[in-house]
Amino acid sequence: MAKAYWINAVRKITDPEALAAYGKLAGPALQAAGGRFLARDVPAIAYEAAVNERTILIEFDSVEQAIAAHDSAGYQEALKALGNGAERDVRIVQGI
Repeated sequence: MAKAYWINAVRKITDPEALAAYGKLAGPALQAAGGRFLARDVPAIAYEAAVNERTILIEFDSVEQAIAAHDSAGYQEALKALGNGAERDVRIVQGI
């Protein structure tokens, strides 16, 4: 089965405190659901239409596992803590 990658690109931060609260809840929830953080930082360089904001890459054993992590109670609690604190682009992509 192909691995899956959760790519989370933050487009704009409107409430840094809400984003921090989200991070405290989201990281443990996604790890508990089998996620492995591979990258979590601002880009070394951003090309084309990319925004130079925080980007997170998380590996899962499957697309189904990544979707279940997103839909889990723990991650949904993190999203509530985030509220409108940031505009994000979240994608789950199947590995090759």
